[in-house]
Amino acid sequence: MSAELTILFEGYVGPRVAGTVSLVRDGDRVIVHDPGMVPGPSSILDPLQAADIHPEEVTDLVISHHHPDHTRWMGLFPIAVLHDYWASYDGDVWDSRPAEGVQLTPSVTLLETPGHTREDITTLVETDAGTVALTHLWWTASSESDPRGTDLDALHQHRARVLERAVRIVPGHGPAFDVSDETPR
Repeated sequence: MSAELTILFEGYVGPRVAGTVSLVRDGDRVIVHDPGMVPGPSSILDPLQAADIHPEEVTDLVISHHHPDHTRWMGLFPIAVLHDYWASYDGDVWDSRPAEGVQLTPSVTLLETPGHTREDITTLVETDAGTVALTHLWWTASSESDPRGTDLDALHQHRARVLERAVRIVPGHGPAFDVSDETPR
């Protein structure tokens, strides 16, 4: 069994900045990844509605890191459990734990992948087409490095680690791309 992945909003960088927002469905779990800066809430809610999902049905939120361009619209999902690099948060319960190896569902795993920030995580999603990485290790398909990275050695080390497992990358600010020999390491 594998998860279903849908891009709700494709991010971009330039004069304006928006993060890529993704939807993962695995069994009874409905996960929104990086509900950050987009033109407005309808940019997330309309494609969610088109997928026949109401905000109250979202069970989990995963944020790759704590920058506003990846967290801005978390409040749209009032009952979702939030997952980040060092804990999960359910209502008023703060459950401290490292993200490394957390299995959210049988097909969704978190990895600690610092580089952009010290707190970055990558979400690996097992789909019918192979493993997809939702990550900020790449801003876009052509990102050789990270202009705002806090630890570029770690960033490149974790890229290699993710590329050992993923066949497709959903970067922080651009369209998804297939892993190839041309993928920046």
